[in-house]
Amino acid sequence: MIDQDKTQESAPERRRWLDDRKNVDKIYRALLVVCGGLMLADLFYDKHAKYTAEDWFGFYGFYGFFGCVFLVLAAKQLRRLLMRPEDYHDH
Repeated sequence: MIDQDKTQESAPERRRWLDDRKNVDKIYRALLVVCGGLMLADLFYDKHAKYTAEDWFGFYGFYGFFGCVFLVLAAKQLRRLLMRPEDYHDH
């Protein structure tokens, strides 16, 4: 049993396909192309907007992006307010 533990510890970790920087760059570029294509698709359909801002080019893309950024920043501030010490439940 002890010998098996030693061999598992000394064996090199298997590389995954996302460990290669080239593959990460391919995914990043593909994501940019898809987002750009969806943004351009905004030009080719008729919008039935309830508010004038909804007629702006890329409104929903920008709205979603800034909404997510706001949620992340708000969560960081909320964490400061709600965070408890590590040993909070120990007593």
